[in-house]
Amino acid sequence: MTQRHAPFHSWRIFGMTLVLWAIASCDHQPLVVGIHPWIGYEPLYLAQEFGWLPERVRLRAGESVSDSLAGLQQGELDAAALTLDEVFRLRAQGINMTVIAVLDVSAGSDVLMVKPDTTSLDRLAGQRIAVEFHSVSELMLLKILEQAGLRREDVQLVDLPVDAQYRAWQSSEIDAVVTYEPTASRLEHLGAVRLFDSRQLPDLIFDVLAVRQDRITGRAASLRELVAAHFQGLKHMQSNRYDALYRIATRQGITLEEAQRALAGVSFPNEQGNRLYLQPHSRLHRAGTELQKFLASVSLLPETQQDNDWYEARFLPSDE
Repeated sequence: MTQRHAPFHSWRIFGMTLVLWAIASCDHQPLVVGIHPWIGYEPLYLAQEFGWLPERVRLRAGESVSDSLAGLQQGELDAAALTLDEVFRLRAQGINMTVIAVLDVSAGSDVLMVKPDTTSLDRLAGQRIAVEFHSVSELMLLKILEQAGLRREDVQLVDLPVDAQYRAWQSSEIDAVVTYEPTASRLEHLGAVRLFDSRQLPDLIFDVLAVRQDRITGRAASLRELVAAHFQGLKHMQSNRYDALYRIATRQGITLEEAQRALAGVSFPNEQGNRLYLQPHSRLHRAGTELQKFLASVSLLPETQQDNDWYEARFLPSDE
């Protein structure tokens, strides 16, 4: 009997060995992370520039968030820098994303740009408003319309990615635009005026680093090193501000003053702040709950969706 079962036992050990080898080898595969121009993602860009990213991590830069969303949907990306509402929308599509770090909180850098004669929100009625659908800008627009007492049907929405908004304004194809830095500063040079910004919508726009749940296994080391690289870039921004401003302005194609103003509209939580955000019943958890309710109320999420397991703190640096 021992002789009869020995081959099966050997094959089982061999099979388990293959599984363990496959899991271990995952961390040797590149972790491909989607990113796009946004002032709040600059710590990651700085980490890349200084060579602080782990060898196994590749940043794939797109022109707008649409590139990152498409990459995740098509399975080309393992993770991405996204806003929290984008994470929930992907989860509703069956692409289960897990938030592993809060990169920034928008406090003025997401803006509504209008023509000088549009002096109040209710005057948006009938206007052609550019907004990138399926992104945080669409969420912000809906909040703006809510405050203005307007419906989607009261305005003319133009689906336009952020990298095409400057040209559309320049050619007078739109009357207003929901956008963010550095596009907002560039539009000001064309005469656009800031009428509303994310300071008036606290705890709404969180930029996060999120990873597909099906790409986590075997990649713990890469994810920890990626998060650590973000904080290293953030520390450089804080301790070598002029150098960071120069690099950011050069990369974003804006002036030093515009870079400084853009950064002033963003709050960057440090490691301790992230530990507070990524704990049960935190401020982030409550904001996420309210955000899901709002997205469901405007038909951007199924009414039945109410996730509570969309974040975890195990990839943050140790607090020892």
